[in-house]
Amino acid sequence: MASNYNNSAWFYDGLSRLVYGRALINAQIYLLQFVPANSSVLIVGGGTGWILEELTKIHPSGLSITYVEIAADMMARSMRRNNGLNSVAFINDAIENVAINEVFDVIITPFLFDNFTEATAEKVFKHIHQLLRAGAIWLNADFQLTGKWWQSILLKSMFLFFRMFCKIEASQLPDVERLFNARGYRAVERRSFYGDFIISTAYKPSL
Repeated sequence: MASNYNNSAWFYDGLSRLVYGRALINAQIYLLQFVPANSSVLIVGGGTGWILEELTKIHPSGLSITYVEIAADMMARSMRRNNGLNSVAFINDAIENVAINEVFDVIITPFLFDNFTEATAEKVFKHIHQLLRAGAIWLNADFQLTGKWWQSILLKSMFLFFRMFCKIEASQLPDVERLFNARGYRAVERRSFYGDFIISTAYKPSL
């Protein structure tokens, strides 16, 4: 069952700010500092596309961006964003269904894997992993549980809401760190947000 955020496109950003303040935004903005100039960038699950405008503030030109988003309503909003002089190719589909005949200098997966069961996360991860150029960087932001009681309550509420409205398949977080470790990635930079509930990590493949 593929998740689809069409039902939430009109209120998603507002809801995230209501619940998390700027934490979800800041977690993603933190990662953008690791995007080199004149690089090829794959963004998977970028939502309403505000991340494109944040990238443009750092790199007004020179980027070649492939933007993959499954929800058509989210994609429509993304296509109206200011990309400066950067080149952006928009693909409205689930990443695991997309055959991309190139590899990238940077891959960005903002809050992507929390939509999936462990089995689906494994499949999606493997597909994306093949698209990363040797020596490149993978920027991932997601939720994590660190033992604080309120995290589990908030996470369960979030899953219940998005299972009802967006048909996500997940009911618990997949072990994303295991996926990176199993394929030899190492975390080169990491920062947590919102009481350690949100984690942003820059990964590189081990040499």
